[in-house]
Amino acid sequence: MILDIFSELQKPDGMDEPRLYAEALEQAKLADTLGYGCWWSVEHHCTGDFSYCSTPDMFLTLLSQHTEQIRLGTSGTLAPFAVHHPLQVAERAAFLDIVSRGRLELGLARSVSREWETFGTDADEAREQVNEALRLIPRFWTEKPFAYEGKHLSIPPRDVVPKPFQKPHPPLWVTAAHVEGFERAGQYGVGVLATLLLAPPETLSIAFDAYQRGLDHCDPAGAFVNDQRALFAFFHCARTREEAIASEASAAALWFMNMQPDVYSVDRKDWIESIRAQSVMWAGATPAMLEPGQAQPPVDLDPNDPVPVIALMNRQLAGEKIDPVEAFEALEPYDAVIIGDVDSCRRKLMRLHELGVDRLMCLMQMGPLPHEVVMRSIRDAGECLIPEMKGWTR
Repeated sequence: MILDIFSELQKPDGMDEPRLYAEALEQAKLADTLGYGCWWSVEHHCTGDFSYCSTPDMFLTLLSQHTEQIRLGTSGTLAPFAVHHPLQVAERAAFLDIVSRGRLELGLARSVSREWETFGTDADEAREQVNEALRLIPRFWTEKPFAYEGKHLSIPPRDVVPKPFQKPHPPLWVTAAHVEGFERAGQYGVGVLATLLLAPPETLSIAFDAYQRGLDHCDPAGAFVNDQRALFAFFHCARTREEAIASEASAAALWFMNMQPDVYSVDRKDWIESIRAQSVMWAGATPAMLEPGQAQPPVDLDPNDPVPVIALMNRQLAGEKIDPVEAFEALEPYDAVIIGDVDSCRRKLMRLHELGVDRLMCLMQMGPLPHEVVMRSIRDAGECLIPEMKGWTR
């Protein structure tokens, strides 16, 4: 299993944007020297301090000029056509692949209702257009000339340039959070970027089984099948348990989860119930989307909820200072929350590896975590875990 880094470019209160980007660049440069596999940049728009990464390809182009080995991934470029025309996605991605000398991993995403509202599209069209983009982009890269007539696009014969550095083209990925999305990714023969917060092992097994079903009946979108499984995870590695607790990374992960309802325009009550069921963003328990412009309904922030994670989220949202020990112990049972000392991180990584995870997308820069704390985690995992993980086999 390969350790990657996943970045939202989250801005703590009081930090200015130049410092935020400069610190992220320093984190990427350190990760490059330590053997991390890929730096994944997400794309969000109008989400406040939750994400200052509205232009992932531009940020990755910056990283390409300051790093040498780490791959550069989008997780993912928003693919509804009202946000990005697929021809432009192909052109910009090819440029990034060229200037990075073949380090691009192109992931696409359907986006969420907040961004559909911002850019003027709907859920069904967004899904269709992501699927269409997965088919079109490899053709833009490999055919000369190119022409297309489809449901959403009509493109006369054109010579699309530039062509990417990697031949026949860079690996393709798509984000997935529902069983149908995993199976569809397999059917298209693209890597899957799994965003299953707090998912228990049985949920991961169901998701990866669906992905394999798709692969078994695959009609590749590109010239080759990318059958990798990547998983998002909260991550903070320290030399000792006490250092991991003192970092307050667990409270930062709670902050991230508290931001989700507003970022994704879902009813907080339903979101909390999906956490209670350990099925966040999962088919059958997906929180209901709010109507365009609808504010969050009033919710009881029960500070004594029987689920410790929910109780702490409620208390944090109410403005209480969260005890670092309590936050750490509440999140410790979750396999996809890898916050702890080297030994405990190793044990969780091994379990995920055995479940079929090929790449772990480690969210390290979370909410208010100071830059020096993030750097220490990148260094500790890079020095203590990455070298031995190269020898892991299934």
